[in-house]
Amino acid sequence: MGTRYATPPAGEQIRGMVQDRLAEAVQANGEKVTIEWRGEQKHLYVISMPVDVLYYNPDTHRIRAQRTLDPERDRALNEDPWGRVGQDYLETLLKCLPSNPDKTDPDFEALRDDLESFGQRDPGLITNTGVLVNGNTRCAALRELGEKNIRVGVLPDSSTWEDVNAVELSLQLRKERKREYSYINRLIAIEEQIRSGRRPDDIAREFRIKQATLQQDRWVYGVIQDAIKRSQNEDGTSLRLIDFEYHQEKLRELYRTYIKVAATDQDAADALKEARLAMIVLGYAKTDLRLVQPDFYEKYLSPKLPASLKPEVEPSNPVAIPGLDDVTVPDSAPKAKATRALADILLQAKAAAQSGDMETSAEARAATDVLKNAIDSFDRALDPAGRDIRLQQRKLAAPERLSDACDDIDLCVAELVQARSGRALDDAAFDDAVLRLRKSLQKLAKEAVRTFPEQGDGIAWLIQAVKETA
Repeated sequence: MGTRYATPPAGEQIRGMVQDRLAEAVQANGEKVTIEWRGEQKHLYVISMPVDVLYYNPDTHRIRAQRTLDPERDRALNEDPWGRVGQDYLETLLKCLPSNPDKTDPDFEALRDDLESFGQRDPGLITNTGVLVNGNTRCAALRELGEKNIRVGVLPDSSTWEDVNAVELSLQLRKERKREYSYINRLIAIEEQIRSGRRPDDIAREFRIKQATLQQDRWVYGVIQDAIKRSQNEDGTSLRLIDFEYHQEKLRELYRTYIKVAATDQDAADALKEARLAMIVLGYAKTDLRLVQPDFYEKYLSPKLPASLKPEVEPSNPVAIPGLDDVTVPDSAPKAKATRALADILLQAKAAAQSGDMETSAEARAATDVLKNAIDSFDRALDPAGRDIRLQQRKLAAPERLSDACDDIDLCVAELVQARSGRALDDAAFDDAVLRLRKSLQKLAKEAVRTFPEQGDGIAWLIQAVKETA
């Protein structure tokens, strides 16, 4: 292995045990496991190792984000990755819910129950000094079940930490019965691959996603990192990556909406992003976030905010264009400034509220009050915003229906041409469909006359056409 971590204390003893058992496996031509190794397939012999002598991998992507749950134990893990405190902490994280260390992950329980019922199907993977590369969670489950041994392949002696990370990723991304990486840990793994200099198209292929999805996930990760930075309070408390674990669909939908709006108005897109980010912090559902459009803050939210939550934003100063002294343009992002300032307040309040004890921390209580007031303001703003959106949808429903009907008729024209050239048309059925169309147009014209006292060219044509076919 490389120099990122020192050899575990019992590493050399484990190496001897591994070599002896590998020799037996070679002599017996035993089971093998196939991995991707430095760009090619490599077949490794499988041996049985005592679960109690192996070490959990402190660098595993599976729990990278969760390590920050307990700063004190995480610090102990960094200082002594092979010590009992650090290894016990890794075992705890391998079993718990990604966002709640007090609860056991149902996926872990399912894996443990499967191992109990059917035994270990797929071998894990270790270094020759006993560090688990693949199968960390399986090892934790086997220990909990009281099993003595785990079947593992062994990486070559020349393995580096870069090899360990690459092999772990390739194995975890296979479509097998494994406990999948959490969303945030997957984002971390992607970003690490980018920083290592790999091409985006190669990373997308390895993660079995489209390049557009890779771009989306990187944007989401950037938004999360920016939000964490903005959430930091004077005492150092801030949000953590795992606080965004269950907002995957909200963040991905935010990306799609943001890109669509940004294509025509970057300022409006930023305003929308900040308003929805604030709602994610407050715990709103995805259906509520959809009610937030670029004008949400100005039109609906600002009048509902108490004075304590109205951020003080410096007015936008006009910017002169070099060489044109008499011409100025507005400062960038005037719409988004107030929304971003409010989001900053809520990010910092959320960090303070969840890091302090409500009974003893005045800061935590004050932050909780800020969040409660914000939720009340957003609730009152969402009501009229929802009504306006539903009204707009009703206004557009009839024109969109008619537009869809036009598309169908255009398709019918093309299919009619093809049918004529192939002499494959049911004349009677087509004639019946045209009669039905005439009847539908007559009903449409009748309702249009009642709805539109002043008729435009299109409605006038419809009425005249129906009269001529009556």
